[in-house]
Amino acid sequence: MTSISPNVTVRQATPDDAGRLIGVLAEAFFHDPVAHWLISGHDDRRFVSYRYFTHVVGHSLQYGHVETTSDGSAAAIWYARPAPSPSIAAGRHTGVQEATGAYAPKFLLLETMLESHHPPEPHRYLAYAAVSPEHQGRGTGTALLSNYHQQIDPLGLPAYVEATSPRNRDLYLRLGYLPGPSMVLPNGGPRIWRMWRAPLGTTIPDRFFTPHPPLTGEGTERGGDHAATAGYHC
Repeated sequence: MTSISPNVTVRQATPDDAGRLIGVLAEAFFHDPVAHWLISGHDDRRFVSYRYFTHVVGHSLQYGHVETTSDGSAAAIWYARPAPSPSIAAGRHTGVQEATGAYAPKFLLLETMLESHHPPEPHRYLAYAAVSPEHQGRGTGTALLSNYHQQIDPLGLPAYVEATSPRNRDLYLRLGYLPGPSMVLPNGGPRIWRMWRAPLGTTIPDRFFTPHPPLTGEGTERGGDHAATAGYHC
């Protein structure tokens, strides 16, 4: 375990943590703008979210790196990139389809959009970060992410994340992430900010700040003046 603040101790999650972390992720993402876009119905959203994050947590414990706090009140799921092997990616898509049922087309569209905008450079990808609602506003998320940054910074590894709300975007800015072009989900969906954090002594590739051609129904816009924002997912 690593104590990085007087009130927060961070450790790597194990399969014994899965049940608790599924609930943390599902409840924290329940009111997220992207969750509303994916599943508009209130009752369906909670049911499908729990099924979806059951798959996510199982997959990430096997193929990613999951960190949590000593009390299990928060979760951060990281993956080493570039992209996983085709067989792992195919299994992931199959799992998403089985978990989300009638909502699978939107979930898979979202994953395709995010993947198409992903940086090709080796990095660590923060796929999900969540703090249980009753523990939010106490610095838990900052401590959780800072712990992993301290592990990868000495390795010269950058970090990448998509922020799904202005509040999350502002947290990442405070943690040293810089915004690239954002994207807008189709059919009136919310904006997602792509953000990159380069450790001291490394540079951010210029291509990261070049807007990608939008997919069908998608818009792009600069996420902000990256030169002026030095210094999470829902």
